[in-house]
Amino acid sequence: MRNSLDIAKKPEDTRVVVAMSGGVDSSVVAGILHAEGYEVIGITLQLYDHGAAVRRTGSCCAGQDIDDARRVCEELGIPHYVLDYESRFREAVIDRFADSYVAGETPIPCVSCNQTVKFADLLKTARDLGADCLATGHYILSTPDGAHRALRRPADAHRDQSYFLFATTQEQVDFLRFPLGTMTKDETRARAEQLGLVVANKPDSQDICFVPDGKYADVIARLRPNAALAGEIVHMDGRVLGRHDGVLHYTIGQRKGLGVATGEPLYVVKIDARTRRVIVGSKDALDTRRIVLREVNWLGATPLDELPAGGIDLLARVRSTRPPKPARLFVENGTAIVELVGGETGVSPGQACVLYDGEGSGARVLGGGFIDATRRAGWVEEQLAALDDKAAMVAAE
Repeated sequence: MRNSLDIAKKPEDTRVVVAMSGGVDSSVVAGILHAEGYEVIGITLQLYDHGAAVRRTGSCCAGQDIDDARRVCEELGIPHYVLDYESRFREAVIDRFADSYVAGETPIPCVSCNQTVKFADLLKTARDLGADCLATGHYILSTPDGAHRALRRPADAHRDQSYFLFATTQEQVDFLRFPLGTMTKDETRARAEQLGLVVANKPDSQDICFVPDGKYADVIARLRPNAALAGEIVHMDGRVLGRHDGVLHYTIGQRKGLGVATGEPLYVVKIDARTRRVIVGSKDALDTRRIVLREVNWLGATPLDELPAGGIDLLARVRSTRPPKPARLFVENGTAIVELVGGETGVSPGQACVLYDGEGSGARVLGGGFIDATRRAGWVEEQLAALDDKAAMVAAE
């Protein structure tokens, strides 16, 4: 299939850099483009090295994964390069991840990785190599939109990665290509078998690639020891229910593993990193109607500062595992605010709020931002404010 990358050049005259993690998705991208006649260069970024990654399956960009990417390129007969980005990855992703947890947030390191290492640093490398585009194995659609390109939800809703790509700038979107956007995961694995790739049956990588065995609390405790300091578990009504071993073990909306019991279901309502308090309450205290965003990346046709005073209707997604839901976006004193029509529970600062112009495959990604603050029902805000005042009085004594 010619011109599958929407580039006005013959495939044999088109140089494509493929970001290869060592997994099946990026390997299939390289295989497809090579079969179509494009000049393909595979690049793998070595992002971390903690020993266990060499033997552990389901990791990404370290140890065995680098070897797998090299083997795929050898099979295809295309050049392959490994770039050492460990220092950059630590600074831009791991440190930011740890700092966010210390602040009582729930960070998304995959967004930071795409934002910095992959779609900024690697993209620049691709340009330096004279590439016409950078292709990746993400499940998202990229379609022409006048003089630019637009990001849209992919064909496979179960693999939709648009939530993790909201921070991609327009300049980056125009240079990127996502060949798997029209395919399902099953079709990708079938194509890997057809191409005879050694990674055809390799397990998918986990979200937090740099955390051995999924124990992120251990990583944070090592990087930021203060996050593991003990503190109080406090009910919204002011009762001290018990102690905890560090706020890093908790996230907004958590119910299990709280270490306290009162005869009623309790959920983490707020994490106060400054006072090291984990505040718990009933489920209805989690209902969130308004979200304040920071670091907004806007890809809509109308500039953000030119939106109508009353805002615009759209769909918002506050977690990667949840579907987009009706919302309204408006700008107030230069700050982007999202009102959730039906409300959401378990919304935490540090997470992303991604905005769409519709639902289902092909819906356009309008951008999004990181959740800076949330607003809940009046009675909830009053009780939380009272707890803050009490903590301030105790600290002043």
